Order: sequence, then C-alpha cells, then structure tokens
Amino acid sequence: MATPGSRMPSLFSRGSWPEVRRIGDILRTETVGGVLLLIAAVLALAWANSPWSEAYRSLGDFRIGPAALHLDLSLATWAADGLLAIFFFVAGLELKREFVAGDLREPRRAMLPVAAALGGMAVPALIYTAFNLRAGDGALAGWAIPTATDIAFALAVLGVINTHLPAAMRTFLLTLAVVDDLLAIVIIAVFYTSALHFGWLLLALVPLALFGLLVQRRVRSWWLLLPLAAVAWALVHASGVHATVAGVALAFAVPVSRRRPGPGPGLAEHFEHRFRPLSAGVAVPVFAFFAAGVSVVGAGGLGASLTDSVAIGVVVGLVVGKAVGVFGATWLVQRFTRARLAEGLGWWDVFGLALLAGIGFTVSLLIGELAFGAGTERDDHTKIGVLLGSLLSALLAAVVLRARNRHYQGICTVEERDSDADGVPDVYEEEEEDQSARG
Repeated sequence: MATPGSRMPSLFSRGSWPEVRRIGDILRTETVGGVLLLIAAVLALAWANSPWSEAYRSLGDFRIGPAALHLDLSLATWAADGLLAIFFFVAGLELKREFVAGDLREPRRAMLPVAAALGGMAVPALIYTAFNLRAGDGALAGWAIPTATDIAFALAVLGVINTHLPAAMRTFLLTLAVVDDLLAIVIIAVFYTSALHFGWLLLALVPLALFGLLVQRRVRSWWLLLPLAAVAWALVHASGVHATVAGVALAFAVPVSRRRPGPGPGLAEHFEHRFRPLSAGVAVPVFAFFAAGVSVVGAGGLGASLTDSVAIGVVVGLVVGKAVGVFGATWLVQRFTRARLAEGLGWWDVFGLALLAGIGFTVSLLIGELAFGAGTERDDHTKIGVLLGSLLSALLAAVVLRARNRHYQGICTVEERDSDADGVPDVYEEEEEDQSARG
C-alpha cells in the first residue's frame, strides 16, 4: 500500500510545459515531413509501375561523385548513405538530449519507453525469424526489418485522419521513436557491417575528435564543422560501417547544456532546429523516393511476393509483432511497478499507439537493402512487405484512435486552456503548484 502523501508512478505522464511545447514543435515539423514522405513514396510507386519505369531505375542508378575517393556512388546510394546520415544526426541529437536533459535521464520515466521499444523490437524479430527459420537462401538476414518505427509516417497518418493526441500520448510516441532509433543504429552498426577496415575507421576518429573539440568550445561556424563532418562521413563509409553511423557519432559529440546558465537553447538544440527541417523535408522524402519504387509486376506480382516468407514475416512482424511487443511491454511495466495510466487514458489508447508503432518505413527499407542488397528480388519482396505492413498498421491505428478522437479533443481542450493568458496552460501551472506543495 502507498503511504500517505506518496504517489504511485504514472504511465504516460504529460511532462512539463517547456518539454511539451518543445515536443509539439518537433512533431509539427515531422508531420510536414511525413506528408512529403508519403508523396515521395506514392510518386515512386507510380513511376516504378508506369511505362516509364526504366527511366526511374536509370535515375536511381545514375552515378556521381569523385571516383578517386571511391565515392562515385549511385543517386540511390547517396540518398541511403548520405542523406540518411542527416536523419541519424538529428536522431542522435534528440537521443542525447533525452538522456541528458529529457525524460530518459530519470530511470522511472525512461522505464516505459525503453521497455516498449525493446518489446517492439524483440517480438517482430521473433515473428520474422519463425516465418523464415527454414526458408534458407539467407532469408534470416532480414530479421531486423520489422523492428523499426517511422515517426514521420506515423504523424502523417495522424494528420490525415485528423486525430488530436493528448500531450501524454504525443510525448510517449516521440520518446518511443527516439529509443527505437537508438536500437536501429546499434543493429545497423553491429549486424549489417559486412567488411570492417580498421585503418579507415581509426582515421575517422581524427575529424570526429576535431569536430567534438570545436563543438565543446561552442563553435558554430559551418565552414569549420561541415568539412570535418564530411570527412568523418567519408572515412566511416570507407571503413565498411554504414555511413549513417557517422551522423550519430557526430551528434553524440555535441553538448546539450549551455556553457553558462541562462535563457536560450544549447548547442544540440540549436543544431536540431537547423537540421530537423532538412532531415524531415528533404533527406527522408528523397530516400523514400529512391527506396520505395518497387515494381509489383517486376517483383513477380503482388501474389508471388506475398508467398515469399520474407514478405510474410515483415507484414506479420509489423502489424502483429509491433502491436503485441509495445502493448505487452507496457502492460508488464504497469504490472510489475504497479504504476497507473495517466488520468483520462486507458488500455485502448495504449493499443492504438502500439498499432501506430507498426508503421515501419524509412529504417525498415534501409535495413532491407542492407540485408539483401538493393534491387534484388528479395529486396523487392521486402519493400512490398514493408509497404503493406505499414499500410495495414496505419489503417488499424486510424480505426482505433479515430474512435477515441472526441475524447482526445476534450483532453486537449483542458490542456490548452490558459485562463490568465500568460502563455502557460492552467493545467501545467496547477501541477507545478501541486508539486511545490508536496515538496
């Protein structure tokens, strides 16, 4: 039993007003990026299945870059290895900020999103493995494909169905995506490095160290930082480690807190504001354009693709595995910590978010290419599985969350009410007063 004056931990807490406002700004940018991502994916699919499909493939295969540096890469590879490094740089900045100054710095708050992300990775991987255990031909290499969640795609779905999520659910969704990105980075670096060249990797430490030294001194000059970042990326690319890992390494070098206490963003938040629009609005949509263009006829037809255990494992892993993993891990956290859901939220809402986590697009497509090779028949089947699984997850999540939209609107109305017009909603001021009184 709880002692008088004590409070049981709460799942899906909305957080402080500055954090909620920051998350709202991030989600608005990601929502716009998600819409652009959807447009890019639809355009790629339409072009790849049109009479001009050969032109689409030729565009992706067009090579550009200095051959002397072994960087004469195709446009599709530049999108996957180059532009996605920007995406992972922003993800790394957000991840470090969450661990240093956000919800993940407190073990009690971090427990739920970490557990949910681990569950949302483990169960889809197990389901995929079960479908492909006897498939042979290297099918098990794609075990990590259904483990990723695409926050931009998920937010685009919420925007399309006009669903208002309360602050607690938005905070959980973003934090889950941040931890999910960390797991994806580890998986790519550890399991999808085919040949490692330690010499190039050691050389990459030099520009990384110089970059870190400059940002620790709060240097913001682009003409110093960008060349060092580019050299670090090129050396990591040459080492055999996927080049996007360089983006994360660079992000982890950026300090979160200000050198001197005072108002204004730290350097990590400053870089995030600068690069998130580029990541969400350019890098991810361009990658989606080159990665999502699978020819249904060229892949042997939709029916033939879905007889491949790889595609089946991806679809079931995303739709069923993610929902069971995220929901089950959340229930277990509640069961063993005796925590309670935040006021106004129920397990139906948790289930809706768990379904939404099954939208695995950008990173899933990337892992599919790393596992089977871009342009191979298995990669095409993987793309169809990712597209179909993400679409089914989106439709199911839309049904569940849309059914609760009126309830969410009521919660949002309370959370946005500002009686004294001081710019801080009343509910957050009341919580601060309550915490001060208990303290």
